[in-house]
Amino acid sequence: MNTLGQFAKAALAAGILFAATGAHAAGSLDLNLGADAVQFEAAGELTQGVALGGGVTQSEYREDASIYHAQLLGVQRTRERDVGIGGRWTQFDTDYGNGGGLGLGGYGYVYLPQMPDVSLGGYAFYTPGVVTSNDLEDGYEVGLRARYAFTPNVDGYVGLRQTRADFDNRHGSRTLDRGAQVGVRLSF
Repeated sequence: MNTLGQFAKAALAAGILFAATGAHAAGSLDLNLGADAVQFEAAGELTQGVALGGGVTQSEYREDASIYHAQLLGVQRTRERDVGIGGRWTQFDTDYGNGGGLGLGGYGYVYLPQMPDVSLGGYAFYTPGVVTSNDLEDGYEVGLRARYAFTPNVDGYVGLRQTRADFDNRHGSRTLDRGAQVGVRLSF
């Protein structure tokens, strides 16, 4: 499937997500671009402190890889920090192999007291082999970001990301995406 078709599926999934979470729930849309990849994510609070989200990454880092995820996280945002911890299903559709699995992880950012519009942090999700399907043996995604709040509802950021998967076939362990990205997140 081409990149445009994958983003159409992601936009449809985002629409379904926001319809399911209700019109008054807090939510966000996130888009980031790198030299070899584009990522779109959407999230919405089911209830206070519980967020449902999902996204798609299209990477041409070495070969073609489409990586989809859906996650359910416990979240908290204060003036000092923004954190979320929970489970994530990640589905890999790559030239090296296909498969998915349930993993754990989260994100955490701290706001700088001297510059309250700036936050630093990152995220990590790991999928162990015990809960995977098809060719996937295990996988992970990690990232670091520096964010700046241009307005109360718009953050811009720069970051680094790496996604890696180990396939139970002749291809073995492969880095599917690695590099810098720039992005924007709209909160509502």
